[in-house]
Amino acid sequence: DMSAPKLSFEESLLENVLLKENCAGCGACILVCPFVCLEYSDEEEPRLVKKCEICGICPKVCPRYDFSQQALEKLVFERERKPEEEFGVYRRLVVAQASDNNILQSCQDGGVVSALLTFALKNGMIDAAVVSGTSREKPLFPIPKLASTPQEVLECAGTRYTYSPNLLALQDAVKLKKKNLAFVGTPCHIQAVRKVEAVPLKKYSSMLRFTIGLMCTESFTYEGLIQKHIQGKLGVNLEEIKKINIKGKVLVTTKSGEVKAFPLAEAKQYTRKGCVPCTDFSAELADISTGGLGLSNWTFTVIRTPKGEEIFESAEKAGALRTRPVEEEKAALDLLIKLSKRKRKTV
Repeated sequence: DMSAPKLSFEESLLENVLLKENCAGCGACILVCPFVCLEYSDEEEPRLVKKCEICGICPKVCPRYDFSQQALEKLVFERERKPEEEFGVYRRLVVAQASDNNILQSCQDGGVVSALLTFALKNGMIDAAVVSGTSREKPLFPIPKLASTPQEVLECAGTRYTYSPNLLALQDAVKLKKKNLAFVGTPCHIQAVRKVEAVPLKKYSSMLRFTIGLMCTESFTYEGLIQKHIQGKLGVNLEEIKKINIKGKVLVTTKSGEVKAFPLAEAKQYTRKGCVPCTDFSAELADISTGGLGLSNWTFTVIRTPKGEEIFESAEKAGALRTRPVEEEKAALDLLIKLSKRKRKTV
């Protein structure tokens, strides 16, 4: 509605999202502010660094402000989800695995995201992918990254269980004049990206070729889960960690091959406050959604849009991915439904 009064950051996001502790930390508001009034704080949220110019753009892209799942489903799928589509609209379900051994050695589960990005880069479908990587200074600390080569994709493989404001990497994409992007992120990132497309903010939306959503129950604080628990309580040197995975429990694998496990319930105390209001487990607005869902070395893949199907099937035909029918993995499908219902708060 063009006639509605424009709201300042303070009246919209500060009052209704930040002060209510609902901020996801996605960075969308910071990305889109044309006057550079906001910066990303250590609290993983936007902070005003100069007087808001009241352009009214930031509330339009926030996944926690005036959010309509139905409106965005219409944007992405041209229809709303039916009640029986318990984990969102989809065209095909498959269990998949990268066929490249280099990917399988550094990936989280089946390496599907890395395989798709690598395939799209090598075939000129994209010239970069927005992903999360880890900081050089702080071990296991996630940061938004723009990956422009298969090697950079590989360096960013694997899951971070603490938060990365991936939308901020779109600033780099604009600076580097990238034309064709893939965007990988958690459900809240994907929601923000779809709101950017809905506005539409062409500066960013015109670059986006496809989105891959990462299934997510919640994210944890870095100082809680990583520093206090894994480093402090378990006594693991963070530099020595090869991988963290959650399969019913939290599994920490060191470079020497030792695995330390602790109950997921112990990690839950470090859940980020901003994750609590979220109702989307499987990134229902993505072109393709991926998750481990208890599988070992395979990725459960939900192909949602024609665009997602085209990319996935090209990679599959070219042999970049192996697939198996989802019928063989009933437990994973049941878990997807259960976690989706739990997040939707419809259990």
